[in-house]
Amino acid sequence: MKKTGAVIWGILFVAVGFILAGNALGITDIELFFDGWWTLFIIVPSVMGLLQEREKTGSLIGLCIGVALLLMCQGILDFELIWKLALPVALILIGLSMIFKNVFGRRVGEEIDRLNKDRTSGDEYCATFSNQVVDFSGEIFRGTTLSAVFGGVKCDLRNAHIEENQVINGTSIFGGIDIYVPDDVKVKIKSTSIFGGVTDKKKHSTDETAKIIYINATCVFGGVEIK
Repeated sequence: MKKTGAVIWGILFVAVGFILAGNALGITDIELFFDGWWTLFIIVPSVMGLLQEREKTGSLIGLCIGVALLLMCQGILDFELIWKLALPVALILIGLSMIFKNVFGRRVGEEIDRLNKDRTSGDEYCATFSNQVVDFSGEIFRGTTLSAVFGGVKCDLRNAHIEENQVINGTSIFGGIDIYVPDDVKVKIKSTSIFGGVTDKKKHSTDETAKIIYINATCVFGGVEIK
């Protein structure tokens, strides 16, 4: 799924280019700027998020908002009705996401709780309105906590020594966290996200004995990428 977003945007730009060229040459007469065309800037990224992100709640809410606004601009739905239903629908979607995530991700959550309880390292890194690079090269990795608030954190574990399962607690609020992991480990993710999410772009080890890095992420208008 790495290239899905680029492909979608590429197809969209090519289609728009052909339409504009056809209109200029008099071959076609297609009106691109229909009522509510601007809602595509909400709908398209939300669809991409559903295809790419592990945490889909924010993307699903965004898609519902975008489609509702489009239908409202087209005169199909009433503005007052949409406004009244917006908050209830958002709460229902978030609640369902939390319920099913707790049901299906219970084992991962329990292991994360155990690892956090047993952590011997107090390493914590925070980037607020700034960027920070954390490189564990040559070190024994014992877990960490990363926070990005209107900023970015890059955590490099590619040359770290990972001797046992570890956990990374990540909080991204209007920011981004990039985590680079070695090829010989597995990654398991638990995330709570609103208009954000965790993207796993790394091909991980299939070795059953490989060590596991657990990602415990909270994203609010932010994201965590595993590379």
